[in-house]
Formats: sequence, C-alpha cells, structure tokens
Amino acid sequence: MGEPVVVRGPNGDMVLDPPSSRDMVFLATGTGVAPFKSMIDYTLEQGRDVVDGEPRDIWLFLGCGWADDLPHRVHFRRLDAKYDHFHFVPTLTREPLLTDWDGATDYVQSVFVRHVARNALAGADLPARFDAVQEQPPQSGVDARIDPTNVELYACGISAMVSTLVRAARSVGVPDSEMQYEGFG
Repeated sequence: MGEPVVVRGPNGDMVLDPPSSRDMVFLATGTGVAPFKSMIDYTLEQGRDVVDGEPRDIWLFLGCGWADDLPHRVHFRRLDAKYDHFHFVPTLTREPLLTDWDGATDYVQSVFVRHVARNALAGADLPARFDAVQEQPPQSGVDARIDPTNVELYACGISAMVSTLVRAARSVGVPDSEMQYEGFG
C-alpha cells in the first residue's frame, strides 16, 4: 500500500481516418492488435464500414506463433462469419509443427502481399525476399484481393515487422498519406 505507480503512454497518435470509400487494412503481430480491436468494433458498430451505401472491405492480418496466442481470435472469427466484407487472416508461424493447421504460416507482411491484387504486384519494386511470395496463392481461403491504391493501412506490432511491412506497402502502391503505423520491441 502506498507504493507509487508510474504510468506511461499512450505514446502514439494512430487514430482512425474519417470514413471514406477506401478499404481498411489492419496488420498486427501479437498484442499489436490491441488498438485495432476497438477500431474495428467502432467501425462496424457505428456503420463506418458502409460509405454511400457500399460496404468497404476490412482486413485484419494477425500474426502469432500459435493459435492459442492469437488475441481476440474468437471475437474476430465471429466478425468474419457475420460480415462478408470483414476478412480475418490469422497467420501462425509455429502452429503447423504440432497441429494440422492449414492456414497462413508466413510473416504478416508476406501474407499481406499475397492478398494484393496481381495487377498491382506486376509493377511493384518489392525486395528480393518477396519474389517467391508473389507467386504463391493465399492460404486464407479469402477470394477478395486488396487494391493498394484504394486502402487506408494501419500497422502495429514488433518494430521489425512494421518497418518491413511499410516498405512492402509502399512498393505495391499504398500511398504514404494512407498509412499509420507504430512499432515496439
């Protein structure tokens, strides 16, 4: 009792853009999804997912090692089942070692690139490590594709993932003005 407590943060300034016709792409690793849960819930609850009568695609790419470690996985799966335009794409790097997981297993930034429309990838100046990624179809089962020139992109998670993702997003045509991101760790 009586011990001082130091509270830090929030340190960033990542907030939702005003509603537009742009699709929304959220990319996170682990606990980096924390701000996105409330942003996605708010968008859906307030009807910000429909602009001028048209639903806009909302993508959540969430990376972890194991399925049990995916924060809010049950909630996001429910949203995915409820909304045709919400796409939950978990990617689990270690899960196939112990289970029959048949979903995405690569890093978030690679899974994102696999979901970008092929015509956008044709002129992309991606780092060489993405060469093989471009040729592989998504493992998510989602038929929709991302038009990088028509998205607002939010990224949060491990700094290495965020910096690699931002470079990949720029190279496929996501405008800097439409990206918000924060890294940690």
